[in-house]
Amino acid sequence: MDISEIQDLIKFIAKAGVTEVEIEKKDFKITIKSEMPKKKGAAGAAEATIQMPVPVAAMPQAPAPAAAPAPAPAAAPEAPKANADEDNYITVKSPMIGTFYRRSAPDKPTFVEVGSTVGNGDVLCVIEAMKLFNEIESEVSGKIVKILVDDNSPVEYDQPLFLVDPS
Repeated sequence: MDISEIQDLIKFIAKAGVTEVEIEKKDFKITIKSEMPKKKGAAGAAEATIQMPVPVAAMPQAPAPAAAPAPAPAAAPEAPKANADEDNYITVKSPMIGTFYRRSAPDKPTFVEVGSTVGNGDVLCVIEAMKLFNEIESEVSGKIVKILVDDNSPVEYDQPLFLVDPS
């Protein structure tokens, strides 16, 4: 339904004296309410509300999985290889919500880099929460393989921060 059809519908409802009309189709819902005048001869005001439900975006996604199975086998062998490598690593996760910092101060060096060797109890990063700076220490010994969070960015509880190779 386009805007001109909606305008025509509003005009028709105003002339007909109907107080409310609601039309619902697969991909949209429209409610038109008309306030009836208290005095005879006064013009009524018409109000239109258009609601577009979220499933409109989901509708095209339903057919997509039917077409996707053909390409999926080609991509599937690559994903397990990456996951197989990452399965050997230990993920260091954020113990709290806050802001992630890789260094203690802007003029200080970073705590760890990719390739750094860390021991149990070494400081990996700092997470600021409510103006308190909390040092996050390593619970494993190994080599930093990947830093998963950008410096000075917000982190959530249990969000992966680092991948450590324990070997």
